[in-house]
Amino acid sequence: MTSLRIAFVATALYVFAAGPTAVAQNGRGEHWVGTWATAVVPRPQAAPGAAPGRGPVALNFNNQTLRQIVHVSLGGSRVRVVLSNAFGTSPLAVGAASVALRQKDSAIVAGSNRPLTFSGSATTSIAAGAIAVSDPVSLTVPALADVAIDVFLPADTAASTSPLTTHNGALQTNYVSATGNHVAAADFPVSSTTQAWFFLSAVEVMAPAQVGAVVAFGDSITDGTLSTPDTNNRWPDHLARRLMESGRGSKPQAMGVLNSGIAGNRVLSEIVGPSALARFDRDVLAQSGVTHIIMLVGINDLGLGGNGQALPSAAEIIAGHRQIVARAHTHGIKVIAGTFLPFEGTNLGAIAPGYYSTEKDARRREINEFIRTGTAYDGVIDFESVVRDPGHPLQLLSKFKGADNLHLTDAGYQAMASVVNLATLRR
Repeated sequence: MTSLRIAFVATALYVFAAGPTAVAQNGRGEHWVGTWATAVVPRPQAAPGAAPGRGPVALNFNNQTLRQIVHVSLGGSRVRVVLSNAFGTSPLAVGAASVALRQKDSAIVAGSNRPLTFSGSATTSIAAGAIAVSDPVSLTVPALADVAIDVFLPADTAASTSPLTTHNGALQTNYVSATGNHVAAADFPVSSTTQAWFFLSAVEVMAPAQVGAVVAFGDSITDGTLSTPDTNNRWPDHLARRLMESGRGSKPQAMGVLNSGIAGNRVLSEIVGPSALARFDRDVLAQSGVTHIIMLVGINDLGLGGNGQALPSAAEIIAGHRQIVARAHTHGIKVIAGTFLPFEGTNLGAIAPGYYSTEKDARRREINEFIRTGTAYDGVIDFESVVRDPGHPLQLLSKFKGADNLHLTDAGYQAMASVVNLATLRR
């Protein structure tokens, strides 16, 4: 073998051994890492001209600007934004976009605005089913800061039946302008507000090669349902704060924390958004810098089963988990499983009658036993142990129990984050 070929093989082996996140993307030993993300779902449109009450109703935009607020985890001095038309069936026109630090409510910090371009252009058309990654901009974003992302939509989204790509239940107030392009406006003319994110997928920062991101992959409990809006009290938010605090010690461990929870999501079948198996590539593999997953998903397979739908067995849900682990390991990503929380007494009203039963709970406990004692995962977080009531172990502790007996209070979500062993997230 010639010396040139030996050098080539050695280099190739080094790159392979180092893994994808260790390869510099800018020539300075740095790479893009997600600092915020959300899992998107389709919001169907009613057919134009449909009679009221016929078909789904959607919030639409017509020659208006969205100012959307996100709470990042990692800080950085280079930023880019990912917009999404994942569920659109026709192109989405973007007339302008920008990123800035949020001051308060809809106001931005003076001098922090940066216009966004896409392949050098101030406008873009996002193809049906596609995303658009902005060009990088220089902006110093502190860790755990609020960032405002403006997107001007010049067309009328109600003019077609193309679904809107959104994340419902964002628990964050976002702002819709009066008519016109108000991107980067210091005094944003608010026409209405919404607690959903639209056409927004991720925010990324340039970070050192050793810094990675963890994806919280789950359902409404990961999404933070019933936590206080506009306070960032989801358990992944609390985890991000713990990681940032740990990064100030002798063993720095700053990481991006990406919330990929969808309320109502299931492992095996679609009900609210695609199933965990179906959305894994978009919501995990496509995120920049991912090294770990914390997976807490499957309770809705039980709770929403048996009511006109087949109730899956514990073995079927476990098999779905095994599929996710296998796909993650193929890409060098570690999977940490969270135990399912107790849910006796769940009352979701007409939305999901009969969510709890003793049969369903027996399957939940069987899954938890597998998670705790099995070797399928790279780590385990016993969420159940910290939030259950010792006197009534099939229920949540009263101070952690939300109004529906399924979701948690702010204190409950904080308790969940507190039980995460940060050592399991080390590279």
